[in-house]
Parts: sequence; structure tokens; C-alpha cells
Amino acid sequence: MAAAAAAVGPGAGAGGPGAAGGGAREGARVAALCLLWYALSAGGNVVNKVILSAFPFPVTVSLCHILALCAGLPPLLRAWRVPPAPPVSGPAGPHPAAGPLLPPRFYPRYVLPLAFGKYFASVSAHVSIWKVPVSYAHTVKATMPIWVVLLSRIIMKEKQSTKVYLSLIPIISGVLLATVTELSFDTWGLVSALAATLCFSLQNIFSKKVLRDSRIHHLRLLNILGCHAVFFMIPTWVLVDLSTFLVGSDLSYVSQWPWTLLLLAVSGFCNLAQNVIAFSILSLVSPLSYSVANATKRILVITVSLIMLRNPVTSTNVLGMMTAILGVFLYNKTKYDANQQARKHLLPVSGADLGLLERPHNGTLFSAHSNYQYGHGSVLTDHFQYGRQNHANSYTLSRYDV
Repeated sequence: MAAAAAAVGPGAGAGGPGAAGGGAREGARVAALCLLWYALSAGGNVVNKVILSAFPFPVTVSLCHILALCAGLPPLLRAWRVPPAPPVSGPAGPHPAAGPLLPPRFYPRYVLPLAFGKYFASVSAHVSIWKVPVSYAHTVKATMPIWVVLLSRIIMKEKQSTKVYLSLIPIISGVLLATVTELSFDTWGLVSALAATLCFSLQNIFSKKVLRDSRIHHLRLLNILGCHAVFFMIPTWVLVDLSTFLVGSDLSYVSQWPWTLLLLAVSGFCNLAQNVIAFSILSLVSPLSYSVANATKRILVITVSLIMLRNPVTSTNVLGMMTAILGVFLYNKTKYDANQQARKHLLPVSGADLGLLERPHNGTLFSAHSNYQYGHGSVLTDHFQYGRQNHANSYTLSRYDV
């Protein structure tokens, strides 16, 4: 994890003497991180499918992922000196302490809904892997750009260019073709995969605003959401998985517990490492390069799952999967080009404008004008939307451009 630490820690990617040697080292670091990311993602999905095939308790798998996040991230945050979240301003007015503050209702208004979305998306995703092959579940997840465009239009009133809308056609066509030709099709598997993708899309939209306005480090926000998601996960686990197991009293599970617990631990570690490495890669490369790496990762996950799990597929089914994945890349490329074109109309920005942006509004970080020059260059991930940030020792302007 040394490469990930160098990427996430302060000063990652800074230039200096020996730029050629530094560029070669950074390229090698990115390549190593990508290979590790692919291996963990493919291995984690295969392990999840193996667990759920013999131990059909998807909420338990989701709970292990959340607990691994809550237990594993704090030591990493301390080791990498990730800045803490700003304090919340009191109801009587701005806090007397120096520095920007979060609004009084930041946690109930923003964090809890995102934490619920993380919980619901995780459970739905594992239900889909339980019910349908990993390859098909990942193909359905390729519809995320469709949901993001649709929800952004409804919620944020964002209009896209014609090219962006046209780039969604291969995604729709590929998913439809894969669905029609899927030999192991299950309705609940499709519904849960779509529900997970819809929830991930909502997280993409709203976490973008929270990261932009609160200036919380993305790994710090991930840790906060994981800790709050536990409060939703544990009651669900008690009502669904634990009660089912106790009522069923199937003693055949007892002999498999050591192996199952080991696989659950491996699955939780893979999920934690995937999150950290994905964000590390994003801090080192451009959003377009990240989208290529992410599309390659999804292709590799589908390929490895087909080989190791021996899912029955047809050539038409594989064609639909690849069409959908390549459609995601086309969407990201088109969206990136559109954002670059939009940036030409925003730059240059004067020092006075930057001063206005950096100045907290009434002592808090959320401002009525906080949408100015943000959101161009963010990237769709399977968790929620992140932008590249530069964190100084104090809270200065967070950059969500590329």
C-alpha cells in the first residue's frame, strides 16, 4: 500500500527537479496500482459470488464490507495525515474557533441520506450478485451514466449536449442485448442490480455537492459515511439475515463457518483496498485516463468471472456486455470533451474571484454561490463521485477541476 499512501498523502503528484525520472516513477506507480486494483476487484467479486452461492446472506456480506471500512480507514487516515472534517457551527451563530465551519444541520441533512444510500446500494449490489452471474450484474451497472444524466436533468436541471445523449445509445443497446440473451436471468437479480445502480447514481450527484461545498477529503467522507451506514446496516442484518439463520437452524452451516468467516474477511479487505486504490489512481491521472482504467477493470472483472465461475454464456451475450462497457467509455470521453469546452468559457478566473470563492459565507462553508466553477471534471465511480483535490495544511479552495 506504499504506492497508495504516496498518492493519497499530501503533496502527491507535485512537480520538481528530475521531472523525467519522476514521471517514469509515477507511471510505474500508476501501472502497479492499476494491476493491483484489477486483481482486487476481480478477486473480490469472485469471492463474493462464492460466499453467496454457499452462504446466501447478502446483508452479512454488506455488513462485513462496512465494518472493514470503519475499522481499516481510520489508521490509514492518521498515517496519511488526512485533515479532519471541519467542525459544525452552533445554532447560535458561527463558532468562535478560527477556520471554516459546516452548517448546523450538515450531518442530518447531507451525511445521513448519503449513508443510507451507501447502505442500500451495498445490499442491493450483493443481492444482485447472489441472484445473477457477476458478469451480468456488472453489465447492468454500466447503465449508471443513463441514470446520472436523467437524474441530473430532473434534480439539478442540468442539460447535456446532443453528443452526450447519443453516447448513451450503445449502453442501452448493450444492456438490452445482454438481458435478452442472459441464460441465467433472474428478475430479482435485475431489479436489485438496477436499484443499486440507481442508488449509486444518486450518490454520484449528491456527494459531488457535499465534497464540493464542505471541502472534506474524499477518504474522510468515505469513513464518515461508512460509520453512519452501520446504524442502518445492523438493524437490517438482525431482522433479515440473523433472524433467518436462527429460525432455519441449519446446522450444516456450522461446519463451514471457519471457511466462510475467512472468505468474509477477504471480501471486506478487498473492498477496503479497492476504495483506497481507486481514489489513489484518480489523484494521479486525469478523469479520462481513469475512465479508461475503470472500463478496463470492468471488462477484466467480467472476463475473470466467466473463466473462474464458468457461467454459461453465448457469443451474443458477450457482445452485449462489451457494447455496454465500451459505451461507458464513449460517454466518459464525450462528457470529458464537453467539460473541457465549458471550461474555456470559465477561464481565466481573477484573483478577486478566487478570494470570493475561498471566503466562507457567514462563517460556514456552504454558500449560495458555491456552484460557481465547480463540477467540471468529476468522475463516475461505483461508490460516489470524486474529484481531484489538493489539501493544504489549512482549508483552502478545493479544486474539482482536472
